[in-house]
Amino acid sequence: MKGKSASGGNVLSRRFNRFNKEKELWFWSIFAIAWWVVFFLVPLYGVTYSFFNYVPGRPLTWDRFVWFDNFAAFFQMREAPLVIRNTLVIGGLNMTIGFIAPIILALLFDELKSMKFKKVVQTVSYLPYFVSWVVVASILNSFLSSEGVISEVLVSLGLMDKPVSFLTVGPYFWPVLITASIWKGIGWSTILYMSAIAGIDQELYEAGAVDGLGRWGMVKYITIPSILPTIVLLFIMGIGNILNTGYEVNLLLGQPTTRDYWEVIDTYVYRYGIQLGRQSFAIAVGLMKSVIGLIMVFVTNSVAKKIAGLRLF
Repeated sequence: MKGKSASGGNVLSRRFNRFNKEKELWFWSIFAIAWWVVFFLVPLYGVTYSFFNYVPGRPLTWDRFVWFDNFAAFFQMREAPLVIRNTLVIGGLNMTIGFIAPIILALLFDELKSMKFKKVVQTVSYLPYFVSWVVVASILNSFLSSEGVISEVLVSLGLMDKPVSFLTVGPYFWPVLITASIWKGIGWSTILYMSAIAGIDQELYEAGAVDGLGRWGMVKYITIPSILPTIVLLFIMGIGNILNTGYEVNLLLGQPTTRDYWEVIDTYVYRYGIQLGRQSFAIAVGLMKSVIGLIMVFVTNSVAKKIAGLRLF
């Protein structure tokens, strides 16, 4: 008993000493923990509304418990297949083209020898991230209208017979949306990759130069393998958000004539859930997206572990 008591006392003593050394870190962590509790933990109570036929303005105990009716209501709607298709297509394009583009840009940045020019180019690439989607949508509406610069240039080059308003033509919407999303976020997304590249041991490049590796060989056999854990980590995390295609840019750029291409789950829930006062329906769809995203993260993590030996957890 005395041995156990002494052992327990030693553990408590070690923990207290560790806490005393890290007290400043714990102090600043309190704000992050409080923020997480207020904005993530407390709102989880709202998930219960998805299982009730909630009427705004009255206590939840007055409402009828409907089990999974709100979840089933989404799939029973006539437009559900179209909305799911658009969400998967846009999310898939973001997770392929939109995911690869920052990696390529980071590799190109790493090849720049002039540090001043490199910093200028990086700064310019970061700036669009801080531009509001409202401003971006206004610019795109101006450039891509029938009287915009793009149509005039294409007509003058003989590539088009007459001006076209690109945002009113359905098949053009996905390329425009993905291009705008990449342009806006590519610079900011390269930060983590640039940090990973900066952490690569320079002796590896020196050894590669001795072995006769060219620039492409160093990228292929040194840079990419070294940043592969970062790529896999961000890919797994991104998979969980594949259904979160957003609604702001779709509503800003979407036209009635292109609705079959821009209507995604988020915009559909916003228009037919929140705006019509169907909060239970909106919460149910949001919960469903979160559960599917969580499942996809676990599946992707398992696949990455088996194929590449890398995992998030």
